[in-house]
Amino acid sequence: MTLREMQPGQKARIEKVDARQPGVVRLMVLGLIEGAEIQFENAAIGGDPMEISVFGTAISIRKQQAGYFSVSPLVSNG
Repeated sequence: MTLREMQPGQKARIEKVDARQPGVVRLMVLGLIEGAEIQFENAAIGGDPMEISVFGTAISIRKQQAGYFSVSPLVSNG
């Protein structure tokens, strides 16, 4: 599954990043790195861009770029 496929409110862990793609390294500098836990907060009308939170910070990301981040969903214990 990729970050692009997440639903609002869903949490996940980044498993793999395709850093060869344009703009992805900039997002990695902002905290979107392998092992980071993220949450899909919201999306603009039409779904693009997406707002996610990582390390307590909200980041907007285009859906195209979100497809370069492989994630695994986290299951809440509550």
